[in-house]
Amino acid sequence: MPLQKSDRTERIITAAAHLFASQGFHGTTTREIAQLAEVSEHTLFRHFNGKKEIFWSALRSYAVGLRPTFDLLHEIQADEALDIMLPRILGPLTETVGRRPEVARLLAVALLELNDEAEAACRDLIVPLFSEMSEYMARNVQKGLVLKADPAMLSACLLSMVLLLPQISKLTDGRCPSPQNGAEAFSAYSNFWLQVLAPRIATIESESEHIG
Repeated sequence: MPLQKSDRTERIITAAAHLFASQGFHGTTTREIAQLAEVSEHTLFRHFNGKKEIFWSALRSYAVGLRPTFDLLHEIQADEALDIMLPRILGPLTETVGRRPEVARLLAVALLELNDEAEAACRDLIVPLFSEMSEYMARNVQKGLVLKADPAMLSACLLSMVLLLPQISKLTDGRCPSPQNGAEAFSAYSNFWLQVLAPRIATIESESEHIG
C-alpha cells in the first residue's frame, strides 16, 4: 500500500531528527535523510523546500513535548511553594527529554550551527518557559524564600540541568539518574535545587522523611 503524504512526512522528520541530532546540521545530507526515511530525494523535496525547512520541522515536531510544561506554568500561583512547584515543572520536562533526547541535541545544533536563524525559532520554544520560571524565581528571591541570586541565571541553570546533564553524564562518570527513569531523574533534580535554593526547606523535608 502506498504511503500517504502524512506518513512520508513523518518518516522524513523522524529520520532527519535522528541524523541532525547525531551528526549536526552541516554534517547531514538530504541524501542521507532520504535513505534513512526510505524515500527518494525527489520525494523529499516534494514535501520540503530544502534542508533547513526539514531541520526546523524536525525541531518543532520534537519540541512539541515541551508544551505541557508551558501550560503548567500558567497554572502556578504566585505564592506556590518551591517544593511543590519544582516537581510539577521538572516532571514533565524530564519526561519529554527522556522520551525524546533528540530535542536537546537539536536545540544545541540550532544554536551552534544556525546562529541568528536559530534565535527566533528557539525563542518560541524556550522563552515562554524561561520567562515564567524567571519571574517565579524573582518573586521568591524578593521574599527571601530562596537563595539571593540572579533569577534569570537560576532559571537558565535549572533548565540546562534537565536538557544537558543526561548527555554530559554519559561523558563523565555516569552517576546522574538516567533520563529514561523519569521519576528518579526529576526527583533528583528537584532535591538538588531545593538544597541549593532553599536549604531550610530541604532540611525540613529530609528530617520529616527520616522521622516517618
